[in-house]
Amino acid sequence: MNKRTKTLIILSPGFPKNEEDTTCLPPQQVFVRSLRAEHPDLNIIMLSFQYPFAATEYDWHGVKVIAFGGEGRDGFTRRKLWFKVWRKLLQLNRQYQLIGLLSFWLDECAFVAHCFSKYKNIKHRCWMLGQDAKAGNRYVKWIKPDEGELIALSDFMVSEFNRNYGLKPKAVVPVGIDTQMFNLTPVGKDIDIIGAGSLIPLKRFDLFIEVVDLLRQSYPGIKTVICGSGPERERLQALIISKKLENNIRLLSELPHKDLLEMMQRSKILFHPSEYEGFGAVSLEALYAGARVVSFVKPMNDEIANWHIVNTLQQAEQVIGSLLGNTGLKFEAVLPFDIRDNVNRMMELFE
Repeated sequence: MNKRTKTLIILSPGFPKNEEDTTCLPPQQVFVRSLRAEHPDLNIIMLSFQYPFAATEYDWHGVKVIAFGGEGRDGFTRRKLWFKVWRKLLQLNRQYQLIGLLSFWLDECAFVAHCFSKYKNIKHRCWMLGQDAKAGNRYVKWIKPDEGELIALSDFMVSEFNRNYGLKPKAVVPVGIDTQMFNLTPVGKDIDIIGAGSLIPLKRFDLFIEVVDLLRQSYPGIKTVICGSGPERERLQALIISKKLENNIRLLSELPHKDLLEMMQRSKILFHPSEYEGFGAVSLEALYAGARVVSFVKPMNDEIANWHIVNTLQQAEQVIGSLLGNTGLKFEAVLPFDIRDNVNRMMELFE
């Protein structure tokens, strides 16, 4: 490949170890794959800091991935990894014409990319993707970014970051949907409510169980499913058993992305009880799968069709109950953000 080939370097804490690893950061997979499709002449190189756990280089859907195998280790080992990434960036800068550095999350990836961008006068954009906008992010102090360097995932994150750090990210690029991943052949809606995500305290799937318990009084045969893995699994399973909801809630493991999308298409409602959410891709996927979405967090200032925002457990029960009781409810695909538009918006930020 010609050494002057225009190249975008993306830095991420992790990336799929192969093309079959569909459960690793699905929204970022969709973004990179679509970026490759929309800009076939652009050379894209992924630098993955921590995962995969082995240091290796490989091809992923036409994208070169360089994994450093950090395995989440801290202290001197982590700083040694940063030095390895820095040396690789120097090599790539000699080899290619770098149009910019894009870091996923405002973390160590953004820190290394920011420093290198200042050293070599290369554009750097940091795509904040979730909890990195919360208070207490040490990398904000280390980087001291300007508003033009930051890209927020949602309007909610713009407000959250401004509230915590007194700085408003200049651009907003949400997650997007790749419509080609969906089979829109009509299917029966045999699942009343679906929940999907990491089984961690932040996601509050115990509230999902509480709402189903309340709804069972009016809908004794209600059928729901939670898809995910994480440290809360045993506690959630025990809660399901204690409330005698085994016939109403199935607690499944994390599913391959394709299987999860198919299950969403069988679902009437996605209930996303997380207390904090940058912009859950599962919500957009559920909308395009024809489901209604109910959540506590409103990601965008503008209203999104078929997305219902609630503030309390009681409101969640009322809204979901009303939807389930509406025999004339229409289930139609809603596409607020097409991934093709989003990747092109992202590339405009490097012009």
